[in-house]
Amino acid sequence: MRYDPADAQLFVRNRARLTAKLKDNSVAILHSNDIMPTNADGTMLLKQNTDLYYLCGIDQEESVLLLFPDAKNKKDREILFIRETNEQIAIWEGNKLSKEQASALSGIENVQWVDQFELYLHRLIQQSEYVYLNTNEYLRPPVSVQTRDARFLKQCQSHYPLHKYERLSPLMRQLRIIKDAEEIKMLQQACDITEAGFRRILGFVQPGVGEWEVEAEYMHEFLRRKSRGFAYSPIIGSGKNACVLHYLENQDVCEDGDLLLMDVAAEYGNWNADMTRTIPVNGKFTDRQRAVYNAVLRVLRKANEILRPGMLPTEYQKQVTCFMEEELIHLGLIDAAEAAKQDASRPLVKKYFMHGTSHHLGLDVHDICPVEEPFAVGMVFTIEPGIYIREENIGVRLENDVVIEEHGNVDLMANIPIEADEIEALMNA
Repeated sequence: MRYDPADAQLFVRNRARLTAKLKDNSVAILHSNDIMPTNADGTMLLKQNTDLYYLCGIDQEESVLLLFPDAKNKKDREILFIRETNEQIAIWEGNKLSKEQASALSGIENVQWVDQFELYLHRLIQQSEYVYLNTNEYLRPPVSVQTRDARFLKQCQSHYPLHKYERLSPLMRQLRIIKDAEEIKMLQQACDITEAGFRRILGFVQPGVGEWEVEAEYMHEFLRRKSRGFAYSPIIGSGKNACVLHYLENQDVCEDGDLLLMDVAAEYGNWNADMTRTIPVNGKFTDRQRAVYNAVLRVLRKANEILRPGMLPTEYQKQVTCFMEEELIHLGLIDAAEAAKQDASRPLVKKYFMHGTSHHLGLDVHDICPVEEPFAVGMVFTIEPGIYIREENIGVRLENDVVIEEHGNVDLMANIPIEADEIEALMNA
């Protein structure tokens, strides 16, 4: 295994927290993600179902987790089904997990081959009253690709129509927003790998390098440190491209005098970092670039101060918008008199800062969460304000990842350079 796996006791704790929320006499079933096809006989690498991974730590296709906490036989209360290897699979794909290896990773004693799943399900579901099935209920528009969970939902309801079906997703959202100490350790590792990549870049970037070359430098550093690569598609935009929020082409040459915005981070063991830094291509900020940069940095730090337990996300964003408005007025981008009489539903800030400031972070980069859940101790958030002045080809975004604690947040990226003077010094060392 490339990465050092999380302690299996994390997954034992996670399952215990979930089963405590299930109704009496319930079965919960989760499936791994599919290996997605490309063309001809090509396939993508597996990106595991993060809900399944959260509960058992198994990073392999065709895996199924069945939880039945009230089962009469203790051995039936947790069953993990995995793909059985054979000589042909071993030759073409390599060995899959043995039952013993899967048990060690997950902390589950009863591990069976996946071809036994239907037999176990038919026997156990008849002892249950409720069936919890998993769906992707993220707020953004749903994807059109049908998952194994979605296919199984239809199959299960067809075969066992008189059971009472429950949604597993709301329970998973409640559980996953609060991070275990073991998760924080894995997230810190992802952030440390990201730091190494950024420091490498500071010694590499100069006028004439391609955005794609910057991407390659990050990937080199991430892979050599046991990451599987990027936590998400990297945004590496210079000049005007820095003003495109989801610029993914990374195809232009970095020019002298431009800024380079890099929204790029590493994953580690399925947990994700999320970092943004903006640097001068030639190693020296102009006065205007520095002024915009420092304005964004001040907003980031003010946002960190108010990202505290008990605050609602809408109130947080409203206050951050006020911080940004002050900075935009100071930069001469917004007129103070116009701001005083603006329509509250159409804030002037949106012209230069058009996205949210923070999101949950974890096994998913935009981690799942209940709607409008107040901030609480143990949550992990990004903080990523930005100012985008398209008419000046200036785009600045800065982003760190923090853990909310009772007496002040823990910055997982505290060691990653962010001060303008430090950036310049490292680029010109």
